[in-house]
Amino acid sequence: MQTSHDKVDAYEPDRTLKGKLRRRLIRLAYRRPARVKLERPMVSFSFDDAPATACVAGAAVLEARGLRGTYYFAAGLTGREGPMGRFATGEDAARLHEAGHEIGCHTYSHLDCGQSTQEATQADLDQNAAALRSWGVAAPVSFAYPYGDVGAPAKQLLAARFKTVRALHHGLIANGADLNQAPAVGIEGEDGESVALNWLDRAHARKAWLILYTHDVSDTPSQWGCSTQALERLVDGAIHAGFDVVTVAEGARRIGL
Repeated sequence: MQTSHDKVDAYEPDRTLKGKLRRRLIRLAYRRPARVKLERPMVSFSFDDAPATACVAGAAVLEARGLRGTYYFAAGLTGREGPMGRFATGEDAARLHEAGHEIGCHTYSHLDCGQSTQEATQADLDQNAAALRSWGVAAPVSFAYPYGDVGAPAKQLLAARFKTVRALHHGLIANGADLNQAPAVGIEGEDGESVALNWLDRAHARKAWLILYTHDVSDTPSQWGCSTQALERLVDGAIHAGFDVVTVAEGARRIGL
């Protein structure tokens, strides 16, 4: 995403052949294979960019069931208008943290980690960490790549800084999954709920950990978000199927990180 003083516009990461090859090859480098042995499957509900609706409607869905989620904040977006509506503020992050939700890192400027240098990535991470501290939020242990994109400089740096580093390609966190480019499944678009249900079934069958993500949560979501009703059905379905619903940080703890 590109930012002006009060408006955030949609941004398209590198879609060239070179970019596609880089994204394919980086999944083979700087890997940190997971060791997973669970008695019950786990699922984490996470929210990227922290649109205000996710912090209100999304949090309400989870809290009504005694559950908590993970919110990946890019502090440079806070309070601005974007394609998913208004982004949450530092006060929202502090409230979520106080309620027991996890606040994760999504860089400060919603940086394209596929094209940034290691120095630029480091500076952006430090700036986000400083913002979170100013909000009274603990140092984040979970990270999500903006746009799901990463190059070698950023992946190598992030591997040493966070317990989990989440991408956007579909998959489960089971034995051998790369914790430095962890798979996740989006609840977004017209088929988002059905795709998520399919992956819940797979996670249940394998007793694996599934990370679901979305952006805004409302009755009229953007193409990157989901409806409140869809989120409710997915959370209730996971509970009834016997999943442990955990934050990403708690999921990492349970697999020994």
